[in-house]
Amino acid sequence: MSKDKKKTNLRYRLLWPIRNEKWQPISIPVASILVSFIAAAIVILLLGKNPIQAFYNLFQGAGILPKASYAGYKSMLTDFLSLLDAMTPLVFASLAVAVALRAGLFNIGVSGQMLFSGFLATIIVGYSGLDAFIAKPLVLLIGMVAGGLMGGLVGWLKYKFNIHEVVTTIMLNYIAQYVISFFIHMYYIDPVSRQSKYISEAARLTLVNVEFANLKMDIPLGFILAIIVAIFIKFLMDKTVVGFEIKAVGSNRDAAKYTGIKVGTNTVLAMIISGGLAGLAGVTYYLGDFASIQPKVLTSIGFDSIAVALLGNSHPIGIIFSSLLVSIIDQGSTYMSSQAGIRQEIASVIIGLILLFSACGAYVKYKVSRLKEKEVDRKDSES
Repeated sequence: MSKDKKKTNLRYRLLWPIRNEKWQPISIPVASILVSFIAAAIVILLLGKNPIQAFYNLFQGAGILPKASYAGYKSMLTDFLSLLDAMTPLVFASLAVAVALRAGLFNIGVSGQMLFSGFLATIIVGYSGLDAFIAKPLVLLIGMVAGGLMGGLVGWLKYKFNIHEVVTTIMLNYIAQYVISFFIHMYYIDPVSRQSKYISEAARLTLVNVEFANLKMDIPLGFILAIIVAIFIKFLMDKTVVGFEIKAVGSNRDAAKYTGIKVGTNTVLAMIISGGLAGLAGVTYYLGDFASIQPKVLTSIGFDSIAVALLGNSHPIGIIFSSLLVSIIDQGSTYMSSQAGIRQEIASVIIGLILLFSACGAYVKYKVSRLKEKEVDRKDSES
């Protein structure tokens, strides 16, 4: 066998996980993560630091690995629960992006939908004094309804007037940001923090400073709901007529219309579902991880969720794991900075690299298909 043939065969063996279409939804994101960390390691080396130590500190800060010492009432468990608390709204927001993508829509307005839902839930329930058994479910309900209405408006404008959803969602982001900021400053401002007044503990979706086994921990009540919702979205998209029609509209609107599928109805429905998920992200963020709203600020979660959805291949289960990874990088960055002497912004560099390489997934699939075609042509010529 010639050297060229040996090299070709070796390359095909090494690329087998990526070449196999069955494994591509897993292998391509994993490859993106590995390449991203390698690129980040090179950056850290150029800064004169040890990348292995930096990544080790990153995982320590996120509660995945133990630290050398802990403050009073803290442990690896409390750090991990804080990680899950920060991860919960990211899962919901990423599911919102994924559902819209399945319908061929790009919901870049998740941050605005989160803010709108969080604000309504705050003023209706957060300041109401209701009992926890009523307040917490009501917060979730208001979040879903408010987000669904805002998302549905985007879908209706797309269907009725063919206004592109990117333009609509960006404009609604600004409207929500400044209108809500006005109301906070006028009626709900805390003179000390310069944020909205803190909500009651009964309405909060995170149980704060729960004492157990000589520890004080924050328990995210919305995390289990996020996992359940992710499984439900997978079932909805893969096993129901609604999911099939939404995916058909996203694949080819003209073909879907020709087969009798109501394109407009499914466009609006997809955005209602997407907005409802964004609303859940909003209430688990503003009435969970935090307990107030900072005026004139849109949370970055709405934009990070785009990267997470891409990394998870718009698959609900993949989104859970990609949300965990991005949350680890985000939560562990402060500890990494203090221990390894690396600027905290390196974490943003890693997330950006993950997004960059994840966006190249379609190109990777194209190159793999071209390699397969060349392999078939080579075998045909040999025979």
